[in-house]
Amino acid sequence: MSEQVTNAPETAVATNKTALNIVEIQRILPHRYPFLLIDRVLEIEPKQRIVALKNVSVNEPFFNGHFPGFPLMPGVLIVEALAQAGGALLLTEVPDRHDKIMVFSSIERARFRKPVVPGDQLRLEVNVIVWRTTAVKMEGKAYVDGKLACEATISCQLVPASKQAPQD
Repeated sequence: MSEQVTNAPETAVATNKTALNIVEIQRILPHRYPFLLIDRVLEIEPKQRIVALKNVSVNEPFFNGHFPGFPLMPGVLIVEALAQAGGALLLTEVPDRHDKIMVFSSIERARFRKPVVPGDQLRLEVNVIVWRTTAVKMEGKAYVDGKLACEATISCQLVPASKQAPQD
């Protein structure tokens, strides 16, 4: 059964959706190229769990310098992809999400088990450990071909989005 995409207002999020395409993800997350690191959401269990995909292309800008002749996706960007998946889960529950941004408050027990290279597809599985209205603690795991590539415990919080650039 195919899911129909509606042109709902940006502040509304359908609570019965279990998958999101890239256009719907961009309605939720503020990230854009080259820093949007999830391509599709496969599953959402509100306030509990999310499963997303990141297609790793040789055209990613970070491969130019990490490393020439031996391209590896930086581990910090794998953790960022996990956080963005968790952010998509958290922000679907925030009605005024366009006035907020989600920031890291901690990264714990990050482990990198398998290199991620161009052509890989990351399956990002994030489970909520603690849920609060303005903060969340999550356990994230990234898999490539069913093998664990990265795992981390991530805490994030919502802060007001500033419309002005920081002053020196």
